[in-house]
Order: sequence, then structure tokens, then C-alpha cells
Amino acid sequence: MKTIIHVDNSEFFRKLMKGFFMEKGFIGTCFSHGEEALKVINQGNVSVVITGLALSDMDGKEFIKRICASSYTGPIIVLTSNNAKEERQALSYPKIQACISKSEAWQEKLLPYLING
Repeated sequence: MKTIIHVDNSEFFRKLMKGFFMEKGFIGTCFSHGEEALKVINQGNVSVVITGLALSDMDGKEFIKRICASSYTGPIIVLTSNNAKEERQALSYPKIQACISKSEAWQEKLLPYLING
């Protein structure tokens, strides 16, 4: 079974994601702090990382940069409410598979990455 890490500063959205993971049959762990998530990611056995750009303890770009510098080899999906084109263009890390807006049909767009990730 795939293990998914989700990091976001919104408690509401973390709860929503936890329910989504359970409904779709995935093991998902949600964090508000990037440091906590990095510890789990660095232990290995994580299939997909989903992150927002606003975290409780660090900037999402810094979090992504640190994942890319680690031994993690899976995909990173950015799930954000920031729809600014400049913000999305700044996310040019090779491990980022997609940048999905929370205002879009995010569940439909996210699911293929979870299945194939």
C-alpha cells in the first residue's frame, strides 16, 4: 500500500485530505510542519509527497528544496490556493510532477498521481 505525506498549514484542508486518502484506500499522514514531514520522508517508504506553499514552520519552496536535496525519489505534488502565474513558474524543481490549484477539481487531478506515484 502506498504511503502519502501531505503538508499544509490549513487544519481544515489536512482533515479533508485525510478523509480523501482513506476513501481512496491510501495510507496518508498529514502534517502542518515541514520539519516533521521531512523526518518521515527521510526515513524512506514514502510514495508521494503533497505540499502546499504555506506551511506552519517554513516556506513551501524551502520545503520542496530540502526534499529535492534528500534521497527521496518519488513525485512531489504542489496543492496550493495561490493561483499566481509567477508563483507556479518559480516551482521548477525536477521532482515536482504537478502544481494543482485548490480552487480547481483538485481530487480528480490529484488521483492519477497517487495511483501512479
